[in-house]
Order: sequence, then structure tokens, then C-alpha cells
Amino acid sequence: MDHNLALVLGGGGSAGQAWQVGVIAGLAEAGLDLTEAADLVIGTSAGSTTAAYVRSGIPAAELLAMVLSPPVRPAGQDRPLPPPPPMTALFERLRAIGAAATSGEDMRRALGAFGLESDAALGPEMAAQRRAQVASRLPHPDWPDRPMIVVAVNAHTGELAAFDRDSGVDLVDAVTASTALPGGAPTHNINGTHYVNGGVRSAENADLASGFATVVVLSPFGGRTGPLPEGQFEGLRREPEWGTDLDSQVEALRRQGSRVELITPDTDSVAATGTNQMDLATRVPSARAGYAQGKREAGRVTFA
Repeated sequence: MDHNLALVLGGGGSAGQAWQVGVIAGLAEAGLDLTEAADLVIGTSAGSTTAAYVRSGIPAAELLAMVLSPPVRPAGQDRPLPPPPPMTALFERLRAIGAAATSGEDMRRALGAFGLESDAALGPEMAAQRRAQVASRLPHPDWPDRPMIVVAVNAHTGELAAFDRDSGVDLVDAVTASTALPGGAPTHNINGTHYVNGGVRSAENADLASGFATVVVLSPFGGRTGPLPEGQFEGLRREPEWGTDLDSQVEALRRQGSRVELITPDTDSVAATGTNQMDLATRVPSARAGYAQGKREAGRVTFA
């Protein structure tokens, strides 16, 4: 193993992102500060926003305070973003696309095509507003000096896009791409190539942490089992043979010699995030539940 510790932050909507910040703050208060310890941070979907928080240089307790504060509307945005399509119908469409896929590559291409198809209905105004909204949520506009990867998927080819400070892509564009849910948000155009949510490949993309001695995974969806409640975001098809499910990725890392610490929402955190993690009203209770869970997890998790 050439490296020490990688922090993997999975997707999970507004609630999941707030829960992750809460867990990180709770761990830090107990003496396990991932903002300092992580040699690499990998963020997917909402986890890409958390990654920017973790790499901001802001103490974990202050990051939590930021999440608990009222959201700031982007400068120049006179009205809220237009409402997204009905979530239940959208999630059913995404799951249907996944169910029809014959491979992980096929699913990524199909979901990318759906995102491109939806762009006309969502419109260019929404694309510009989304970028401004993402920018308003980032603690800093520039890539951090310390290693960080933001995961998206090329909407044209279904290929992985792992953005970092050397990719020639602005941080706000990388995060906007990583959080572009097909059909719910416009694909994000970067130099003529359109991208969709990194969760189309994997909710965590933990396999990108290969080669690290210790991998800490914060997965808002990792603890969910059985049928998901109506309105739930996750539920895309994940097959072990595709290597896209969390269990397979964790097992592969362990076979390679990594020690993997997996943190998923406990009972109180699941209750706090509710059935619609996209709802901004879930942020404060999710952050508080995550903070309490983080302090409890400190007795179990080791990464020093």
C-alpha cells in the first residue's frame, strides 16, 4: 500500500450530504478528524459537495454550523429554481431504465441518453441557475491543494469522469456535473461534453480508493435494505458482477489489502432523513442525527 487513508463520500441527496457533515463533525469532536487525516477524498453526487466541505480547511464544527444555517440564495437569482418533475414518476423511470440494462455500461449509456433527452424540457435557464446554486453552496470556488476526486459520468458514452485539480475543469463545474440527476436536472456541459450524476455508475465509487491502506466510506444509502419507500431517490440496479454495488466494492478493496471502515445511517439517522432525501427540510435533522451518530461511531471506527 502506497497511501494511508482515503475518505469516500457517497450520494444521498440534501439529507445525505447533511448527514455526512454531521458524522464528520461528531467523529472530529471525539478526536477522529477526517478533515485532517484523509490523504484523498472521493465525492460522488451529494458527496462531492461534502468533499468540498472536507477539503475547505474549515474546522469540522464550523462545517456543521454551516449546514445548520439557513440556505443562501445565489446572487442574482430573483426567484427559486423551477420545480423538478414529480419525483416518484422520475424515480420509476430511472429504475425502469436500470431494470432493462444488460450491463453496467449499458445502464450508464441509457441513463446518460435519458439525461440528454430531458435537457430540452428542462431548458438552458435551469442549467445556469443550477450552476449558480452549486457555486453558492461551496465553501471555496477553487480546487483544494490536497487530493480530491469528484465523480461524474459522460452522458454521451457512459464512461467514468474523475475530475481533480489537474483536470482543467473548475470545481463548481465538476460538482454541478456530479450532482446532475438524469431527468431531474439538466446534464452539465463542460467544453462541449455533457455529464450526469456520478451515482449513475455507483452511489459511492469506492473502487477509486484502490491502493489505500485504510478506506473510510460514508454511505447514506449503504444501510438501506429491502424495498425503498415511495419517493426514495436510490434504487438504481446494482449488480455484483457489474462491480457497482457497495458490498462488492468493499469486498474488492479488502481483498487488495485495504482496511475498510463503513459508516451507514443508524436507526435515528434513517428516521431523520425520511423518505425524500431531496427535500431541503431534511438537512437540519439529518445533520443533527449524523453528528450524534458520529460521536457514537468514534468508539467503533479506527483510522489513525
